[in-house]
Amino acid sequence: MNMLNVALPKGRLGERVYAMFEKAGFACPSIKENNRKLIFENPEAGVRYFWVKPSDVAIYVERGAADIGVAGKDILLEYQPDVYELLDLKTGICRMAVAAKEDFRDDPARPLKVATKFTNIARNYYAAQGRDIDIIHLNGSIEIAPILGLSDVIVDIVETGTTLRENHLSVRETIVPISARLIANKANFKFKNEPIEAIVKSISEQMEALP
Repeated sequence: MNMLNVALPKGRLGERVYAMFEKAGFACPSIKENNRKLIFENPEAGVRYFWVKPSDVAIYVERGAADIGVAGKDILLEYQPDVYELLDLKTGICRMAVAAKEDFRDDPARPLKVATKFTNIARNYYAAQGRDIDIIHLNGSIEIAPILGLSDVIVDIVETGTTLRENHLSVRETIVPISARLIANKANFKFKNEPIEAIVKSISEQMEALP
């Protein structure tokens, strides 16, 4: 049987999304077993799931190793993979924001130093404002960059804002709201349209039923 290959992001988000797929009739009981396996399949339901790093889901889908997957809007904006974006899953909600030290005042006469791992999002955001920037690409602990004087501001995902407050930073601007999106490989979407559309329809109905 031609299985539907689904890339799920490791972690709580992936577990929440799997529950949606399960309700849609694409259950795979072995995924709930306590083991270190990464690939799970249920031939009866015609589905194969695999856990991947959240930032890699779009790569698996774009290149066809997965037919569909779940990726954050931040990843889609940053890497712009050539995939179909089918549905906003209204989960994994946060925002992409600009944050700075509470006493920071911008000087438009000089380039703004921006620390981020989302270099394309930051570049596009400031280009639209006509603001000259100096991007400093970092992979983690972005919050300490302005504290140590490495950058003026940071562009990063903000969920609760607790980490920012604890480091005496505050959000200055929201760039874009972020949530998890259901994405599909463009070619495989045509060949496996029936099960994919069934999942989209069921998950849409599940979300409408939420209070």
